[in-house]
Amino acid sequence: MKQIGAARKIGACFLPRLAAILFVAAFLVSPALADDLSGEALFGQCKACHDIGPGARHKVGPHLDGLMGRKAGSIPGFNYSGAMKAAGGSGLVWNAEMLKLYLERPRDFIPGNRMSFRGMAEADKRDALIGWLESFSAVSPADDPAAAASSGDHQAGSFADIVLALKGDRDYGEYLSGECVTCHQVSGHADGIPSIVGVPRDYFVRALFEYKVNIRSNEVMKLRVNNLGNEEIAALAEYFGTLSPQ
Repeated sequence: MKQIGAARKIGACFLPRLAAILFVAAFLVSPALADDLSGEALFGQCKACHDIGPGARHKVGPHLDGLMGRKAGSIPGFNYSGAMKAAGGSGLVWNAEMLKLYLERPRDFIPGNRMSFRGMAEADKRDALIGWLESFSAVSPADDPAAAASSGDHQAGSFADIVLALKGDRDYGEYLSGECVTCHQVSGHADGIPSIVGVPRDYFVRALFEYKVNIRSNEVMKLRVNNLGNEEIAALAEYFGTLSPQ
């Protein structure tokens, strides 16, 4: 009985303090929750694969400058999936209404496309993101894709430039690709893991070096990349860059 009474006393002292802590925590978290509806913050879910803004380049996915009013699958120089090109050929043009439907469940809206993003269920978040994307509708992408780096880190850029100066051996890259395609599908389909089929060589090389120097954090990728030399990275970039998504 004494133990029960002591426990009750402790609880009586602790509960008011817990309530105060939770109140403060809620106060501190609420601004962050508000930021969740910022289009720029929501784009954080997209930026691993897409670039936007002045000088934007293709990454795993195409750049999103000038997106509104653009026919689906139509940017020159990007290797789209057959499904996305077919959608554009059937008359799909990106506007707020079409993007809202697409972003809810990308794979259902265009079956067979290789976008790995599973979707954004909340309509208000999709509206906020689309409104932010619309602000870049008049931005023109840079003309020279080879001129941009995917990171501002000097070390990653320097290492990558050395590899980009090499001529990759495509056949050797195909031989080395066995470990890659255990996760990344050679068909170009993306089931939760981004596709690396047909990505620009410049982006592919810089991305691998960003794993090497810890700009990107993924333990599996760092383990794989740390075992690759310059010739091997150049070969893999050449091989995957010449593939076309199915």
